[in-house]
Amino acid sequence: MTQIIIKNIKELHQWKLKNQTNINFVPTMGNLHNGHKVLIREANKATEASTLLSIFINPLQFDDKNDFRNYPQTINEDIDIGFSAGAEAIFIPSVDEIFPKKNNFKLVKAPKDLSNNLCGLYRKGHFDGVCTVVYRLLKLIKPQTIFLGEKDWQQLLIVKEMIKDNNIKITTKSIDTQRDENGVPFSSRNSILSEEDRNKLTFFSKELQNAKITFDQTKKINLKKIIKNLENININIEYLEHVNAFNLKRFVSQENITMLAGAIKCGNTRLIDHVFLMRRNPIIAIDGPAGSGKSTVTKLLAERLSFIYLDTGAMYRALSWYLINEKINYENIEELDKFLKDISIEFKSISNSVQNVFINNHNVTEKIRSQEISNIVSSIASIKQVREFLVKEQRNIGEKGGIIAEGRDIGSIVFPNAELKIFLTASIDERAKRRKFDLENKSFESIDFDRLKEQIKKRDFDDSNRTISPLTKADDAIEIISDGFNANEIVDQIMSIYIETIPKELNMKFKNNL
Repeated sequence: MTQIIIKNIKELHQWKLKNQTNINFVPTMGNLHNGHKVLIREANKATEASTLLSIFINPLQFDDKNDFRNYPQTINEDIDIGFSAGAEAIFIPSVDEIFPKKNNFKLVKAPKDLSNNLCGLYRKGHFDGVCTVVYRLLKLIKPQTIFLGEKDWQQLLIVKEMIKDNNIKITTKSIDTQRDENGVPFSSRNSILSEEDRNKLTFFSKELQNAKITFDQTKKINLKKIIKNLENININIEYLEHVNAFNLKRFVSQENITMLAGAIKCGNTRLIDHVFLMRRNPIIAIDGPAGSGKSTVTKLLAERLSFIYLDTGAMYRALSWYLINEKINYENIEELDKFLKDISIEFKSISNSVQNVFINNHNVTEKIRSQEISNIVSSIASIKQVREFLVKEQRNIGEKGGIIAEGRDIGSIVFPNAELKIFLTASIDERAKRRKFDLENKSFESIDFDRLKEQIKKRDFDDSNRTISPLTKADDAIEIISDGFNANEIVDQIMSIYIETIPKELNMKFKNNL
């Protein structure tokens, strides 16, 4: 592997022209540490891509000129660390190269909703400077993937949003916060701390870790107690907040993934740390029309993540089968209410993704997939009493999280606070083709393809236009069109989204599956 130092934009273009491969990009401000090493190594894992490290101290993100002047510079050591960790090229441009005096570069504003709290309150213009330099570097380098650390979680969220807002076609990947043997996050500023300040930082990090342990046991955070403990040893607290981990707004009860984040001053050095808190395991909601591949994808995903597979559609089908089998007049609300009180639906798992469906001790796993049930389930599912009963059952099952649920209104109604919402869809032709193949493989009666298309169209119309809980894409759901992809390829897409949505620190328990 040829290693090269690039000092200006002309050399960068020459290297790209000669290299002709995808680029994995690791932006830094130098004074590299173990956290940077892990980032570079992670970037270097990708095949058929070159790892480019940049070292550039960005003046736009310093609100204090003295802080900028005193920022540690260790360029020779950084070059050695960068190359030894696996970087193929190191881009070390000057300020004038990145921000020419002619001012022909774009000033990028950070998203206000993510930058007007936490560090943003105390570092005016900081995140605008971060967004401007990252935007400029991405436009110059045009990498396939950018690698960032979760240690600067607020910054990570802001950069992701900036990339989305500016429609930059790039993948963002992150690594969990890297810590030393004392539990202190690696930071380029740690090297300039006095022994006393280092001890204060260690105490601060341990207080956050202890708060996390307490939260795991009690689901409570006592901010006043933590602040008092810090003040008792004269730690200068800039802020300490308990916030939603994704929108950074102050925590409100029943939010699942949150963050305890703080900034302290050690002498003239400002340092940050955080821990993630989780009340229950994550929930993934997968919605979409009939025949879009939800069941197959959800089963495979559950197996990959070691999550429980919750087939809500099977619950509606099982209830529909039982209503027909018992000749219950489900249009008679009084009779239906009485009937629902004695209903028990169970999933008996063979594995995370394979399960049999029982209703009042009847194994109906195969019976509920008949065309007869397919034709009536939407109308029965539209009955208010039926939906209320089954939604309550589904929420009870999902109380501890660690599930993947699929249906028509999972993300919008059943689990509106799911950590990841996917709307999986496909064209009518693709769905009819899959349904026909599925029916024929199960030895059901042969069915005309055009007729099957019409049935799917009608089912879509019925599901989308029912008064109660219609089929709908949740506002925060990510749409995936499955035409032309097999189930494993769709699972890979969702896995990538999930991995970059949930903080890595919280996913360590599933590390072997990721």
